[in-house]
Parts: sequence; C-alpha cells; structure tokens
Amino acid sequence: MELDAKVEQYNNKLQEVRDEIKKGLVGQDEIVNTTLKAIICNGHILFESVPGLAKTFLVRLISCTISGAEFHRIQFTPDLLPTDITGTTVYEETRGFYTIKGPLFSNFVLADEINRAPPKVQSAMLQAMEERKVTIGKETFNLPEPFCVLATQNPIEQAGVYPLALAQIDRFLFKVYVDYPKENEEINVLDQNVDVKRIEDFGIKQVLSAQEIIDIQSLVKGIGISDEVKQYIMELVDATRNPVKFGIKESSFVEWGASPRASINLALAGKATALMNGRTYVLPEDVRDVSHEVLRHRILLSYEGKARGVSTDKIINSIINKVPVI
Repeated sequence: MELDAKVEQYNNKLQEVRDEIKKGLVGQDEIVNTTLKAIICNGHILFESVPGLAKTFLVRLISCTISGAEFHRIQFTPDLLPTDITGTTVYEETRGFYTIKGPLFSNFVLADEINRAPPKVQSAMLQAMEERKVTIGKETFNLPEPFCVLATQNPIEQAGVYPLALAQIDRFLFKVYVDYPKENEEINVLDQNVDVKRIEDFGIKQVLSAQEIIDIQSLVKGIGISDEVKQYIMELVDATRNPVKFGIKESSFVEWGASPRASINLALAGKATALMNGRTYVLPEDVRDVSHEVLRHRILLSYEGKARGVSTDKIINSIINKVPVI
C-alpha cells in the first residue's frame, strides 16, 4: 500500500508539472511526457528537429517548475573546447591554483546542436553523461543530482557538422523527433505570443523540488515488472538483431540491432510510463509506448536501407506487430 500511495502522490505531482508547462507551451503533449519520463528515469534525451520548435523553451519551462534546480544552455560550435563545458584550473598569485567549474555542473543542461561540436567535445560531454563525473586537472568532481542532458541536433544542415557515433548515441535514453505543430495549435501560438514574452510572464510555479525528483527516480526503480514482460522486452530487442527470425519484411535493411542497453532502457522507461499512468507494475503497453524513443537510434540501417530512405520507425512498427505479447 505504501508503494501505491507514493505512486499516486508523485503521479499527481508530475501532472502539476504538466499543467504548469501548458501555461507557456502550446501542444507537444507527447514530447512533454517523454521528457518527463527521461528525467524520472535519470536518463538523457536527444531531440531531433529543425530550429524553432520550442525545444529550448520546453527545457526552460521544466526547470522553472522545479525548485533548487539549475539550468544551463550550451551552444555547441566547431571551435568549442572540452574545458569550455567541463571547467578548468586557473592560477592567481594571491589564490594559487583553483578550479572554475563549467556549465556541465547544472541539473538540466541543454546541449544545443550537439552535432556541431568536434569529437573531443562530444566525448567529454558524453563521458560526463555516462559517469556523472568530470575530471578537471587532477581532481574529479561529481555532477549535481538530478543531472539530465537534453541535447538537440538539426537533421538538415550538413556543413560544419560532426555526426555522433553510434556508441555515443547509445548513451541517450530516448531519441525524439519534434514535429511541426498542428494548425489549431499554431493559431494558439500566434494568439499567445503576439507580443514577445519573457518566461517570467507565464507565471510558472515551482511544484517539485530537486530532492523530490531524486525520490521519484528511486521510486521508478521499485515499480514491478513481471518475468513475462521481461521476456517480451528481450524478444523486441532480439527482433532488432535477428529480424529474419521474426519475419520482419524490412530485415534486409537492418545492418545492426540494438545493444543490451536497449533492454535495460525499455524496462526502465516502461516503469516510468507505468508510474505516470498511476500503476505500480509494468504492462506490455507501457513498453510499446516507449519502444520507438528507446530503439530508433539503436538500429543501424544497411546501405540499401539508407538508399531507399527507410526509417527505423517503420522497422520498429513491424517489430511491434510481429513480436507476440507473452
């Protein structure tokens, strides 16, 4: 009963966060839900879209709903250095050597256009994401809790871009495509933002604390998941590696399937989905609900698949249709 009470309590809290976000953001309900899932899973999220679709605004709104949380935006450019994001050791005659911490030491870090940064910077960023630690000079510092990286990349521009390696992309819990708003939503955007507003003008209230985020992250781990659902997860991931075995018609378009990290993340994200649906246990529907976000960046297309313009989402749809629910 204690678990039920906590799930209800924090589910209501997360609904309050969504209500506050709606004061400033029109539409994008699924994107908001997915972003909150990433945060309560203690994971990171990669947004892919053209500029101007309110990704930065969403992250700022979320950080405004959480008391005691610090937000930093890093604009990635080709001339960025690793020390620009992690920090550096400096010397002053009166103080001696001391450390200046970089913008990574925040609760919410918006890594804007992460694919514009050179590989050394990407590596430093993704190492911090994985280990939650940063080494500056001879000292190693823990990053604050909670710590969530929300990265964006523009899929259109190719000049001055350093695409993330598959091993690096695999460290993101979710990859999300942000699409254009619907017509009625865009009309509401026009009505709401005829005059340029500051984020303070939306009256966003702080309804969660940083410590409560940490508590929810611990609660998510305690959500029940049956052996049958675990088997279902394993078969979904196996179908990305052995599509012929499951009769996936797009099997020739798959070069490599998802890593074991996909199985772990499907289970974890399924637990977060169950919590946000007010349940203490995971259903197969919870796993399917997050399967595209977890798997789309972990399936490597063959040359033929890329040439034909096949999307990994189409392959995932086929996998969901073919893999039976246990």
